[in-house]
Amino acid sequence: MLARYKAWADARLYDMLAGLPADTLVAPSPIFAGSILRTLNHVYLMDVVWKSHLLGIPHHLTTRNPEAVSPFSELRDAQRDIDAWYIDCAATMTPDARNDIVQFTFIGGGEGSLRREDIVLHVVNHATYHRGHVTAMLNQIGVQPHATDLPVFLREDQWTLAE
Repeated sequence: MLARYKAWADARLYDMLAGLPADTLVAPSPIFAGSILRTLNHVYLMDVVWKSHLLGIPHHLTTRNPEAVSPFSELRDAQRDIDAWYIDCAATMTPDARNDIVQFTFIGGGEGSLRREDIVLHVVNHATYHRGHVTAMLNQIGVQPHATDLPVFLREDQWTLAE
């Protein structure tokens, strides 16, 4: 359910941002990543990193906030694709697999280990955290973003009512 929530919230945010001028998306901001587009890029790339850890393959990233950023439309498509991957990953994860420990190296250095289900939870929380950054940047320029709160998702997503 949380992976589905993340995909819904990401899509809702991207849909709203698609209506803004391109210069708004790249306008400098003192928020961590430096702009709305760079924040979206950071979230996507960290989703790639954690997917790589789950698959046990290298991700080849050396920084959490690279200078190069994909265009908005490409980033939107890539985010949609990786969100779908996480939905499938979570839906097909067996109870035993949820508790498997994944060993990894943090981009900034140091070794780590997390259960598979904790990685998925982190991916969801990480995106929520940075959607808050985007919301702050939008509020600073007088743009009211759409709500992406979990209760709104639960109200709107009918499949949860059947479970």
